[in-house]
Amino acid sequence: MDFSADSSYLQVSTGSYKRQVYEVPSGKQLVDQAVIDRITWATWTSVLGDEVIGIWSRHAEKADVNCACVSHSGINLVTGDDFGMVKLFDFPCPEKFVRTTFGMITTTSTVDIRVLSCFSRGHMMEIFSSINL
Repeated sequence: MDFSADSSYLQVSTGSYKRQVYEVPSGKQLVDQAVIDRITWATWTSVLGDEVIGIWSRHAEKADVNCACVSHSGINLVTGDDFGMVKLFDFPCPEKFVRTTFGMITTTSTVDIRVLSCFSRGHMMEIFSSINL
């Protein structure tokens, strides 16, 4: 669940793999894609949306990528998947089948991930990853 930078909107990803955006505080679902495209998000933890199409590999199934988090600077995206991989992408990554900048293997599946700090590409990125043991 993510709020827009001005706290006027909320985005969620459903169990049926749909991204839904709601107005705050009315709770009315926003369906106008042009309006949704202009929203600036304060955070991004969704694995769905045009901004993250590139995180899906050519052979991925819907449930393979479990979690995502954009860095505070808004330029990097970290994902976790069913194969225990933690991957780093540029954000946004709207092109299909983007190669990862960095990948590491954890154990079993990664169910939640957060970027704690990000100094610069190639230097240091501190990542918190919850592992489903």
